[in-house]
Amino acid sequence: MRIAELKKEEYNPFYQTYIDVLGDVELFDLLRRQLENFPQFLGSLPDEKLHYAYAEGKWTIAEALLHVLDTERVFQYRALRFMRGDKTPLPGFDQNLYVPNSNADRRTKDSIIEEYKTIRLSTIALFSNMNGQMLHNMGKASNSPMSVAALGFIICGHQKHHRNVIRERYLDGKIY
Repeated sequence: MRIAELKKEEYNPFYQTYIDVLGDVELFDLLRRQLENFPQFLGSLPDEKLHYAYAEGKWTIAEALLHVLDTERVFQYRALRFMRGDKTPLPGFDQNLYVPNSNADRRTKDSIIEEYKTIRLSTIALFSNMNGQMLHNMGKASNSPMSVAALGFIICGHQKHHRNVIRERYLDGKIY
């Protein structure tokens, strides 16, 4: 499925930033490409920057990366529920509770890369085994309608958004 096929009513406007950052891409191809290029990006980060925050009260790079992983897990779970036809409204999650409890200050780059690969392989397995109808299944999360396809694109766009933030705010725009 291509992002151009996604309808505005399949997600909350809050997520538009994550959709827009992707351009017109194909979901399954993007999930796989990010599995290759995101670990390369993470591996290229300078070790001394992993626990660096660009300002007081901002997350460190490690915290931002673990936020990306936590979000993918939450959205993957939502996609599973909706693809199976579960119409139970799902609550949001408070990222400001997750981050301080992530133990990011004790994580290494390699451990984050390995965890990312495991999570993304799981996401790919989930989405690869859906039929076209399942991608269009709708559910409700955080008090908003959401399609399975939208969840997949938002997972990818959220990751790309935070990669861009890391480059711009933590690495002074340098390409790693």
